[in-house]
Amino acid sequence: MTQSFDAAIAAFAPPLPLAVALSGGADSTALLLACARRWHGQVHAIHVHHGLQSAADGFAAQCEALCARLEVPLAVCRVDARHAAGQSPEDAARQSRYAALADAALHAWPGRPMAAIALAQHADDQVETLLLALSRGAGVAGLAAMPAQWQRLGLTWLRPLLQVDGAALRDWLVAREQDWIEDPSNADQRFTRNRIRAQLLPQLQAAFPQFRDTFARSSRHCAQAAELLQEVAETDLAVVGNPPRIAALQALSTARQANLLRHWLRVAHATTPAAAQLEELLRQVAACTTRGHQIHLKLGCGFVVKTGALLGWYNP
Repeated sequence: MTQSFDAAIAAFAPPLPLAVALSGGADSTALLLACARRWHGQVHAIHVHHGLQSAADGFAAQCEALCARLEVPLAVCRVDARHAAGQSPEDAARQSRYAALADAALHAWPGRPMAAIALAQHADDQVETLLLALSRGAGVAGLAAMPAQWQRLGLTWLRPLLQVDGAALRDWLVAREQDWIEDPSNADQRFTRNRIRAQLLPQLQAAFPQFRDTFARSSRHCAQAAELLQEVAETDLAVVGNPPRIAALQALSTARQANLLRHWLRVAHATTPAAAQLEELLRQVAACTTRGHQIHLKLGCGFVVKTGALLGWYNP
């Protein structure tokens, strides 16, 4: 169920000291303000300066002024968020942002590494993530949307506001006469997420007023299904071997082969195949009935190959 902002903060129990990812926008401003008041002296802030738009210096200045007033230590990280060929700008910015946050949390304050990082994504962000995943034909892992907590790079990452309506955050700030910066790129409807926010969410609100709660429930079901599929994949990989033995792989159902191969590629080789690539790999595995049969298939950022009786991988 959706929560009030105050209820979400009251239920938030992070390990300390805590870093808050601060953009200068409404969501992260509210999160930092509430956390700094509740755990004074135990909260730091990290601002990632992407340098992708002329307003970026203004975001940093807003964060510096806010943190000075709250007496919160601030680290400003400048990153190169330009995207590589074939990579979406959003994905490039996200990857550089998470890497910078982790590095700053562990090293920006020598002798005092942060135990956790809090991110300010809220219920509307969760709905947008789910709708994006649906539009791309994602499986259950994608439809699980954003987790509320996970471990990565020696840190606990937390999203305490996933059950809070975005409008409630702004109302909370207005009631306290706290300003924030609106990122002008949020109004650019060339980005799919912005079109969802501007066009779809108001229609969903009108047609299904409880959509945030019901969508979140579906995402939780998908997260449970994804966890179960991972457990099955780990069990199957232990039997089939790593790298997989082709004959043992062929003994599994097609669905379990697909599940195992996705898991193997993700865990062992940090790549995720497109649906068409995975279908072709399954077809070639099924056709591999003679010693001379070859497999050499571009998949993700590398190639899957047949090496004797095994599936192999290389990245040139």
